[in-house]
Amino acid sequence: MNTSAMTNSSPRWHSLPWFLILFFLFTTFLFISVTSSASQDTYYEHCSSTVAGSNSKKFPLPKFPLPRTHNGYYTGGDNLHTQNSYSYSPTFSNSISLRTRAVHETDISGLFKVELSLTIQVSNIYYQDRPRRNSITFRLQGYWSESKGNLCAVGTGFTYNKEDNLLNLFAVLKLSNLTKSTNITSLITGTLESLSSDNEDSYFVPISMLLFPQMKYKYSYVSDDSKARCSGGSDHLPKGLSLSSLPTRSFCSIVARAVNQFNLKYSGGCVSAKNCSNPLDKSIGYVPNLMSLSEIECSEDKERMRVLVEFANGSYIDYYRHFSPNMTLVGEGSWDERENQLFIVACRFLGMTQSFSDARLGNCSTMLTLRFPEVWSIRGASSIVGQIWSVKATNESGYFDKIMFQSDRNYMRGDAGVSSAKYEYSKIDIARKSCSNPAKTKGKVYPNAYSYEMRFDMSVKNSKGNIGWGYSAPISVDNRLYQYSSYVESEEPANFTSSGPVNISYHIGLTAYSTISPFNTSSTLYENFDILAEGLYDAETGSLCMVGCRTLGSNDSLDCEILVNFEFPPTNRRNSGHIKGSIKSTREKSDSLYFEVLDLSANTYYRDEASIWRMDAEIIMVLISTTLSCVFVGLQLFHVRRHPHVLPFTSLVMLSVLTLGHMIPLVLNFEALFLRNSRRRSIFFDSGGWIEANEVIVRMVGMVAFLFQFRLLHRTWSARRGDGNQKTLWIAEKRVLFVVLPLCAAGALVAVIANWGNNENDVVMDTYSLRSTNPRSLWGDLKSYAGLVLDGFLLPQILLNLFWNSRERALSCGFYMGNTLIRLLPHAYDLYRAHKYFHQYDGSYIYANPGADFYSTAWDVVIPLGGLVLALIIYLQQKFGGRFIFPRRFRELEGYEKVPVVSDA
Repeated sequence: MNTSAMTNSSPRWHSLPWFLILFFLFTTFLFISVTSSASQDTYYEHCSSTVAGSNSKKFPLPKFPLPRTHNGYYTGGDNLHTQNSYSYSPTFSNSISLRTRAVHETDISGLFKVELSLTIQVSNIYYQDRPRRNSITFRLQGYWSESKGNLCAVGTGFTYNKEDNLLNLFAVLKLSNLTKSTNITSLITGTLESLSSDNEDSYFVPISMLLFPQMKYKYSYVSDDSKARCSGGSDHLPKGLSLSSLPTRSFCSIVARAVNQFNLKYSGGCVSAKNCSNPLDKSIGYVPNLMSLSEIECSEDKERMRVLVEFANGSYIDYYRHFSPNMTLVGEGSWDERENQLFIVACRFLGMTQSFSDARLGNCSTMLTLRFPEVWSIRGASSIVGQIWSVKATNESGYFDKIMFQSDRNYMRGDAGVSSAKYEYSKIDIARKSCSNPAKTKGKVYPNAYSYEMRFDMSVKNSKGNIGWGYSAPISVDNRLYQYSSYVESEEPANFTSSGPVNISYHIGLTAYSTISPFNTSSTLYENFDILAEGLYDAETGSLCMVGCRTLGSNDSLDCEILVNFEFPPTNRRNSGHIKGSIKSTREKSDSLYFEVLDLSANTYYRDEASIWRMDAEIIMVLISTTLSCVFVGLQLFHVRRHPHVLPFTSLVMLSVLTLGHMIPLVLNFEALFLRNSRRRSIFFDSGGWIEANEVIVRMVGMVAFLFQFRLLHRTWSARRGDGNQKTLWIAEKRVLFVVLPLCAAGALVAVIANWGNNENDVVMDTYSLRSTNPRSLWGDLKSYAGLVLDGFLLPQILLNLFWNSRERALSCGFYMGNTLIRLLPHAYDLYRAHKYFHQYDGSYIYANPGADFYSTAWDVVIPLGGLVLALIIYLQQKFGGRFIFPRRFRELEGYEKVPVVSDA
């Protein structure tokens, strides 16, 4: 009965899963149909008057008729908020990006169904003291009419409100002028409007936008036929470097940086916005003093580019600036091989009201030329110079006088063209006559002319006290430009000699409060002054003496009756003091250009000063430790010589670890004996050769310690092989190996995983902090783990004593206690060093090297305690037996049977 019932009900149970699958498929199909229908209804409600829809084909086109990405800017959307999403892009804070995800053909020719994503940068906030760029991305579907250039799409996005609650956003996007052929005056405009009602939290103020077209762009103003127009901007500009002379030899690299900042220099009659003609509308109320170029599109093979020419007022251009059409021009540029310059034709934004949606481009009468000067001098030492002018007639509206511009010297680091240019001295003879030669002193070492220490920040004082601050940076040394970047030396020529005075040029920037400024040229709160100077630097005395020139007002006249002196302290003294200097006018006091003597002072940040003294102490400690290691191994050799029967009971694994610990540093650092790069050492640790000589002594003593340790290993190996009665010791040794190897492998695996995890975290932190960080080295982490293995060198001997239950005094007290102390002293020193020196791993550590062991406050306590515990266990094992820690009934259980001795009799 039960069997029959079960048999009859079985088919129903087997059909149930199929029923559930069919129900699920039907529900999913119904949901998609309803959603698609709702989406279609929304589209026809809001877009039918813009672009009529049609049935689309199932599969998207493999080649899009629309570009993948359009970039632009927007205004509006004031009540959008987001706190959890993150997007980083080195561009304007109100930027927008439209990306094409898929394009489908429809039943109507020239009409396409499109799937888009629209990303909007909505704010810049600080989250946990780190700047964050926030964005909202909308997923949109709609239609694009190729013939009319109109696009309409609807979709959703999401953000978080101020209470960190999720908000779904519903919007409609409408674009016009999305045509299939474009030029410099083409501009895509449109709006993004919320589909929510005004009283809903998801509602946002309409957004108006402008996008730069990418489809079949035709360069019209910088074509080959129009290059003659750039001749008007060639006067007053120095000869430029060719494109092939630039380090990158790349056309697109000219404006590839995120911020290209240039200082503008107006004609002498330009004082205020009322009497200055400038390339912007006078209604902005001021005369811009900065300009930057940002790339829109670039073609390397055709040497054509489209750029934004942005003007700003202030001392710098903000990295997260807000895009303003009233302050920006759109241009197209081309490289002129004949004049070796970049020629740009720029157009203005017109029709701008409160909305970007009515914007258009026109009035393309602004011209720019940009060059990389072939020769620098005291009259001009900028990596990029150029001119801006108008092709309009003088009496026409919008005309302005020619404006010179040059790259900001604060941004000269890494500029293209720097390495290929030459500096031409013109004031050396005057400097030689005006400067005195201080006496040379023995035993003192001063900075090399190419060293990092030649650039420094400084305070500026007059007889009444502090009046400002400034900085000094070399421009050239001898005939070679001084290239620099943060914490990196300028490359010294192979044939350069630092004996005797060398020609040098400097850029000195000063900032002073206007009320007590020595030059009295401005009524603003504070003013900046640039002085270009050239003269002589003697690396044997640390004396720098130069003749300086400063520009007078906004014209090109110079005041070159300025004498600049600096005295550098020696780098090989512990308390070297400050860099001291002065700037004084050689004019008569009655002269209107005379100014009071300015005293300059700068702190020395000699990187090798603290390092040399620390390295001196560390070399001594390494020398003492290595010598003691020789002594302790010698004590063990003496011990086994007096008690040769204990040799077989010494762990070969332990001795192998110690021998490798002496051998590997010798192999990895063998080049320190003969192949050390003397130039690099002299730059970073210029100590007269004392450090280098002591390093060689350390390596020699290390070699002796290695030979002693290898001798002990060899004697133990020979004793173990020669004694046939100790075969079972090999079994115990193998068991030690079987325990130690998996432990070491597991530890190495943990080190690898930890390295990977730390690098992942570093990337995340770098993304949020907007800083570049170097990833942790896997090799460095493995070396640190190897140091930890050396710290536990007694573990194999403990295991051998445990397996063999040995009471033999295989190790002398001096050997295991002495080597334990040698391994613990670096951690005690690291605790001292952390309080004494600024703890930064710079690759100069010789003793307690953070790249070769675990060093931190926690490890400096845990490792010494662990080492002392292992030494205590060895002591107790050799006194009470290898299994002293076990209960008495387990201590005498023999793990191995000794082979009886067979007598020859």
